[in-house]
Amino acid sequence: MTVDLDGRRFAMVSSSASVVDPLSPTVFDYHERDGLLWGEYQGDTVRIGRFVGTRDGERISIRFTHVVDRTGEVVDGAAHSRIEQGEGGLRLVEDFRTADGDQVSVCAEVTQS
Repeated sequence: MTVDLDGRRFAMVSSSASVVDPLSPTVFDYHERDGLLWGEYQGDTVRIGRFVGTRDGERISIRFTHVVDRTGEVVDGAAHSRIEQGEGGLRLVEDFRTADGDQVSVCAEVTQS
């Protein structure tokens, strides 16, 4: 299952770091070219964020930085994700680390209806 992530959008559906607001989840826009990934994200607790990384098959490795909406704090970290086929589209299961420790999140592809 090798799929191109370029132009795909994912919304966070769960996170061990915080409760996800289902009405305003963090949304991630992906770009991909030649095994390189980059993108932007915002929503829920994130005012604005950016990520960059690489992909090897169904495994993603990225570094990220974002601004927390409520406090203005800048948070950075690293993540390793796996791409899975989920109900209704792709899912990204992400193990990530910030200064607060190790956490896990799941993002589901936002499909056009």
